[in-house]
Amino acid sequence: MTDANPRIVSLIPSATEIVAFLGLTDALVGRSHECDYPPEIQDRPVCTQARLNSEQSSAQIDRDVNELLQKALSIYQIKTDVLEQLQPTHILTQDQCDVCAVSFEDVQKAVAELTHSQPKIISLQPKVLADIWTDIERVAEALGVGAETMLLDLEARVKICEQKTQALPEDERPKVACIEWTDPLMFAGNWIPELIESAGGKPIIGVAGQPSQKLEWKSLIASNPDIVVFMLCGFDLNRTRQEAMLLAQGSEWQQLHAVKTGRVYITDGNSYFNRPGPRLVDSLEILAEILHPEVFQYGYKGSAWESL
Repeated sequence: MTDANPRIVSLIPSATEIVAFLGLTDALVGRSHECDYPPEIQDRPVCTQARLNSEQSSAQIDRDVNELLQKALSIYQIKTDVLEQLQPTHILTQDQCDVCAVSFEDVQKAVAELTHSQPKIISLQPKVLADIWTDIERVAEALGVGAETMLLDLEARVKICEQKTQALPEDERPKVACIEWTDPLMFAGNWIPELIESAGGKPIIGVAGQPSQKLEWKSLIASNPDIVVFMLCGFDLNRTRQEAMLLAQGSEWQQLHAVKTGRVYITDGNSYFNRPGPRLVDSLEILAEILHPEVFQYGYKGSAWESL
């Protein structure tokens, strides 16, 4: 049984995009401080805030996060007073990464404090592409709408990429390293290795379905990728360029085959790769453009990705 007039609060950007994808933007009454897409949701009341300054360097953000975690403090706070006023019927959140958004435990505590509503909590925990499609179906079912046709469209776009790359000989599949954070150095896991393979590449660091990994420089040097893609967590294209340029100042950077051949790229990781929602298909198409520009020209260059 679903609510005929849902009042939805989304506490993660990917869930907000799923709500919009399902045609329920008008039912969204609240959002997180990080939810920014689609643009028309930006006038919704903000229900969370961060305890750290995201304008700091990558290294300082990492230090601040670790300090908060050591003190057993949440990185994000929920504005319970705002939730009380909004009286949501559903709250969308996640139970995957306490660094990425408010924790599931904090959401449960906040809901327990509400007196005027008892919203249903829908928690997403995707690790691979199939999980994301399942999450979309779960959200659609909970909110009383259909998703089958829209999911078929997303899956069709994935298949188009895969059909164009599956015939590539092995020597035309470049080795790809996707960097998710620069200090400390972290390489993208979860759904990213799948996207690389579907786009016609070989993921050499990162395992599908497994969390992103912290690795030393020597691991990157040893793997010697043909292509390096920056998809920094929470950073847009401009901020990613700044962080990548700092990393590129290191003497070891020049040893990489990808650097020598001019195949290093920056992307808007915040809008695409970091959000396990409908735009992960856009992310696949972006990777396909980067890896095989002779085959794919979707038009993302300049807005979603650039050469470094």
